[in-house]
Amino acid sequence: MSKAIFTILFLVISNVFMTLAWCGHLKFEEMGWLKKTGIFSIIILSWGLALFEYMFQVPANRIGFEGNGGPFSLFQLKVIQEVITLVVFVIFAVVAFKNIKLNMNHLYASVCLVLAVYFVFKK
Repeated sequence: MSKAIFTILFLVISNVFMTLAWCGHLKFEEMGWLKKTGIFSIIILSWGLALFEYMFQVPANRIGFEGNGGPFSLFQLKVIQEVITLVVFVIFAVVAFKNIKLNMNHLYASVCLVLAVYFVFKK
């Protein structure tokens, strides 16, 4: 597999863990054994999930960065990561939070992100 594919795959995996660490705890009330978990325990659990995020995020950046022989500039890596973050978050929000509805302003924001990707890769 190419460095670009590895980078993007690792960024997707990283962002799944990040989304679970940042937002997964909002669904813990629905889980019986985590219903009465205090904030300190939630923070520790989220840090544990964030550890796995970093285990994929750091290699993704090292593999993908052009300064290390990868295909992407620093700005390209950041924009790719942000787009992946929002795609993963939207999927998580729609699946985990059934009452979340996507609106036209979400579509407009997505178009702006696609344009950001276009401009950051434009030579």
